[in-house]
Amino acid sequence: MKKILLAALLFLLTVGLSQAADTGPAKQDPAWLTEARASIKAEKYNQAIQQLQTANETSSADWNNLLGYSLRKKQPPDLAGAEKYYQAALKIDPSHRGALEYYGMLKLINNDLPGAEALLARLDKACTFGCEEYSDLKEAIKKYKAKK
Repeated sequence: MKKILLAALLFLLTVGLSQAADTGPAKQDPAWLTEARASIKAEKYNQAIQQLQTANETSSADWNNLLGYSLRKKQPPDLAGAEKYYQAALKIDPSHRGALEYYGMLKLINNDLPGAEALLARLDKACTFGCEEYSDLKEAIKKYKAKK
């Protein structure tokens, strides 16, 4: 047990030192990403869809994830379209935490509990020390099971 704790502490110390040594300019998100996130936060999903389609950054996992999310949340939702974009995001980045969480939520909407649980297992691996996406999907699965 002491070896595991020591290894974890050493890892965290190494990560902290490497980040402290990085004095280069901060990487800034592209304008399309900032704008789409702002529209989503304001629950203006159709506006976010339009912004994302204009940017047309199809090789970006974030772009695909946000388009999938917006399609799922808009009224009426486009669940088939959302699934297509979540799958594309995960093809680009199989560990994309947002896409894993949101695709898991979509699986629950479609009554696919095993699919949601499989995505939760992938999130567990992607989130070394736990993460919000894992906690949120785990809670959604718990609520889903309680309703059944």
